[in-house]
Amino acid sequence: MESRPLRHPDATSAAVMTRRGWWLVVLNFVLPGSAQVLAGNRRLGRFGLGATLAMWTVLILAGATALLSPSVLFAIATGSFVPEFLSWFRPLPLTIVQIALIGYLVLWIVLTIDTLRLVRLVRVGAISRVAMVIVSVGLLVLSGSGAAWAAQAAGTTRDAFAELFGESAPVVPPSDGYYNILLLGADSGEGRDSMRFDSISVVSINADTGATTITGIPRDMPHFPFAPGPMQDEYPNGHTGYANATCGWGSGINQLKTEVEICQDGNKLYPDAKSQGSEPGVEATKDAAEGIMGIQIPYYVLIDMKGFADLVDALGGVDIDVKERLPKGGPAYDGQPVDDWAFGWVEAGQQHMDGDTAQWYARSRYTTSDFDRMRRQRELQEAILAQTNPQNVLAHFQEVAAAGTNIVQTDLPQGLIAPTLVNLALKAKDQPVQTLELTPEGGVDEFDPDYNQVKQMVKDKLHPPTETEAPTS
Repeated sequence: MESRPLRHPDATSAAVMTRRGWWLVVLNFVLPGSAQVLAGNRRLGRFGLGATLAMWTVLILAGATALLSPSVLFAIATGSFVPEFLSWFRPLPLTIVQIALIGYLVLWIVLTIDTLRLVRLVRVGAISRVAMVIVSVGLLVLSGSGAAWAAQAAGTTRDAFAELFGESAPVVPPSDGYYNILLLGADSGEGRDSMRFDSISVVSINADTGATTITGIPRDMPHFPFAPGPMQDEYPNGHTGYANATCGWGSGINQLKTEVEICQDGNKLYPDAKSQGSEPGVEATKDAAEGIMGIQIPYYVLIDMKGFADLVDALGGVDIDVKERLPKGGPAYDGQPVDDWAFGWVEAGQQHMDGDTAQWYARSRYTTSDFDRMRRQRELQEAILAQTNPQNVLAHFQEVAAAGTNIVQTDLPQGLIAPTLVNLALKAKDQPVQTLELTPEGGVDEFDPDYNQVKQMVKDKLHPPTETEAPTS
């Protein structure tokens, strides 16, 4: 009995019982289940110790995978590796993780209560009696809150992933070495049916290197051609548009959503759009972007600019060097002095912007041109990409996930996200984002664009001509 003081202590000695009690409290925190193996119910202790060792093993393997191949870990966690006919399986890994974490937390609570029973508090010193309870509960809250957060994060990730990324859209292989995604920015609110795209660009991701190029398309780009499809049948010689207030004046590309979904039968033009996570107006804009750039664009991401501020706030803000002072708001009528209608200003200089300021930096237009605004939007996109890191996302995980599901709409399929796009995103992190603006500054006529020239510009940007050695004499 003397050789096993933890199980058979001298209960008449307060010093011995106090020392034993502290050992049990520490063991319960460091290796849950070990206190029961040494001093209590061995069956409960073995179960707790086995659960603890299993949890540590999984965490070590997950950590090693995160370091060596994070895209594989993401694919396993989200079930993206399974084929479409097993899509029901995809939520299961994170659901299992969530249940396991909650179950382990409950087990830890049981083990802590049982450890305090084993301590025999009435036999320890008066001061230690109170201290052991406070320390045990404090350690449980400290470690348990981490497990609770992880369980909640697993559930949030599962739900957000399922909500954001559809299962119905097919995975399309890269086109000419690139995954091309149409990136749209628009304001929501009342009258969403007449929503127009405020920002239009195409993100091209090199399928081998992850190198990313963002091509900006002016929202008023006129008379553009369409890729083969229903809109090309409607406009074989280029888009002319509807000249009325309901469907949009002129032929700008940002009029397409209103035109197709209000003034034409968009569901007839694009009958499969909604079943594949898209909309007729978006599909028409895809066809227009393909016709303008001469590349295949199978996917889109629509960002609700009204909720964009929430995402910036969730990430803790964004750093931008503002080149000129910009007003917030817009005039009630043309020619109204800016001081009469501006309710605030985005000041020039280096700024750490909150969501509202970043939104107005991207939207402000009345003292500058649309082309300036395109430049600012691209600058903001690049800054957010550059400043988004794993530590920042983890620190604000719940807010980022909530903001993402509220402001993002896409037809990117789950099967493409991981490991493919996740792996490419990790490669792209160390490379600067390239940009191409189809504006007068970039050499494109804003009133009468030469679309053959535009296609060549895009081709040269995505596939730069290789330098050949000069012939030797």
